[in-house]
Amino acid sequence: MNALTLIIASALILMLGYRFYGAFISAKVLALDPSNITPAVRMEDGQDYVPTNKWVVFGHHFAAIAGAGPLVGPVLAAQFGYLPSALWILIGAVLGGAVHDAVVLFASVRHDGKSLSDIAKDEVGPVTGFITGIAILFIITITMAGLAMVIVNALYKNSWGVFTIAMTIPIAIFIGIYMRKLRPGKLGEASVIGVVLILLAVALGPVIKNSPLAFLFFYDVKTLEIILPVYGFIAAALPVWLLLAPRDYLSSYMKIGTIAALALGIVFVHPQLQMPAVTQFVNGGGPIINGKVWPFLFITIACGAVSGFHALIASGTTPKMLKDEGDIKLIGYGGMIMEAFVAMMALIAATVLAPGDYFAINTSPAVFAHLGMQVKDLPLLSQMVGENIAGRPGGAVSLAVGMAHIFSSIPGLKGLMAYWYQFAIMFEALFILTTIDAGTRVARFIAQDFLGMLFKPLRNSKSLVLSILLSALVSFAWGYLLYGGDIATIWPIFGVSNQLLATLALAIGSNMILRRTKKISYTMTTFIPMIFMGVTSSTAGYLTIVNNYIPKHQTLPAVLAALMIVLATIIVVDSIRKLWQTYSSISNGLVPNVAAK
Repeated sequence: MNALTLIIASALILMLGYRFYGAFISAKVLALDPSNITPAVRMEDGQDYVPTNKWVVFGHHFAAIAGAGPLVGPVLAAQFGYLPSALWILIGAVLGGAVHDAVVLFASVRHDGKSLSDIAKDEVGPVTGFITGIAILFIITITMAGLAMVIVNALYKNSWGVFTIAMTIPIAIFIGIYMRKLRPGKLGEASVIGVVLILLAVALGPVIKNSPLAFLFFYDVKTLEIILPVYGFIAAALPVWLLLAPRDYLSSYMKIGTIAALALGIVFVHPQLQMPAVTQFVNGGGPIINGKVWPFLFITIACGAVSGFHALIASGTTPKMLKDEGDIKLIGYGGMIMEAFVAMMALIAATVLAPGDYFAINTSPAVFAHLGMQVKDLPLLSQMVGENIAGRPGGAVSLAVGMAHIFSSIPGLKGLMAYWYQFAIMFEALFILTTIDAGTRVARFIAQDFLGMLFKPLRNSKSLVLSILLSALVSFAWGYLLYGGDIATIWPIFGVSNQLLATLALAIGSNMILRRTKKISYTMTTFIPMIFMGVTSSTAGYLTIVNNYIPKHQTLPAVLAALMIVLATIIVVDSIRKLWQTYSSISNGLVPNVAAK
């Protein structure tokens, strides 16, 4: 199949989904009201609640939700062939993921920017609220470790890539000060300066790599596993306008620009998808994903179609920055549609590689030797990018190689493949780092809300000391898991936990929709995806425990996965019980109590 055909079909489906189903969700199911005063305006504090330009909020939200999932997930799921992945990305995003994101963002805006556990307490009950808090703390810890692991695999012993990523931090701080203190309101001006500085950091990469300063940016795996949590702590503790918002904003448009450039590259090159539509691994036995296409495809693609992590952002940083409730369609539903397109680009970039090259990159040399496959262009590709790319699992490297291969196939650009490769690595790392800084901040909010249930003074959001202590606590938690794990142990439990969190958010959203609209047909927009994701994720979790963790004596991930399934089951059962009570009240002519404003 030609990649251009897949791009055009995907873009049309996603745009039509946004135009029609997104409009239905916004106007009918949620009934968005731009006249409502949002928490960002009503509760402005200059630290977390900061009314912000909608395009900056979109940039932050998209950058925060579009982490490793839409890049790495589809690349790893390409093991099954391009067709199953493409179908799930399109169907899952339009009918599930975008609805999930918009509903949770709306719920948080109507609940004063509160976290998902507080919303669960208001909409379902105190038991579900408390258990949701526990589940979220476990899930976000696992999620942050899983996302960080992808960066580690892409950047270790890569001074060019590390230098470029490191430079984005002072650039973001400068742009934050520029927009807030030096030239307020000059968004376009600040954007141009920021993007130019980031591109300059990419261009200076080879100079640094070949200079005596290279050792400052040349790190092994364990060192990076310490640096990343430290960065997460700093980003979570600083005011949102200083580092997180400008960094995410700049990163977001770099990401969108890169994906647009990749799409144009495919238009020029017309590459063929070399991976079959369906491979022999759909029935299990694959070297990357040890399981059948159902249920493992759905937890592997993760954020590219449906993601529970998005609920943490949509009930964390984003609602505290939103100036206009009417922008929820653009930011919530539209952000997920954009992410689905990114996921499709990642899938294409992986599947234009020869299957032997794809598996040689994404498996260890020992595993690849048993597959009976032959590499095709791998030695030449390694030479052209200036890195040994064999045996680099995790999806990040194969995605970067695929992107660089497409770009370098454009006439006149073949000699720049090393630059394209490093640019793609930077592009991926920016995607993931923006999720890490926002995710760590959200984890601090969640820890504060949860601990506040036990001791009310801990809810004091204006306490700088408390913010610093909780930021350090959550950074240490996911950093500890990162330091002791690897992609084979962390990514499966990340996928299961992430999709179980989406199940919880959809269950809570179903209760809110039924209580507000009193229409069971509207409630089905979240209830049906909830059932599908719950059954799929629980099955994947059980099979991972039985077939992967227990045989390998990996006790900690087995216990965590089992705990997630138990907690999710309790929350879903309690949510369905509450739904039935609400439905019975409506059927009997009673008006249910609506917690949200």
